[in-house]
Amino acid sequence: MTHKRKIALSFRHVLKEDEDHPDVEFWLSKSPSERLAEVVRLRWLYFTSSGKTFPCKIEKVIFRRKLFS
Repeated sequence: MTHKRKIALSFRHVLKEDEDHPDVEFWLSKSPSERLAEVVRLRWLYFTSSGKTFPCKIEKVIFRRKLFS
């Protein structure tokens, strides 16, 4: 039994070398506090989705480094 697709397949081929640059540019456009807030949110998602409790204390340490010359 064959069915005709209602939604056309679509994709965009991206080279591995070109994949990171837009992500880096996006995060560089955010303030350090916005980036830290996202890290905390992702950690919270990880802990709660795996059935663990979120730690009460998290040491907040930020190391800045230059990504591009």
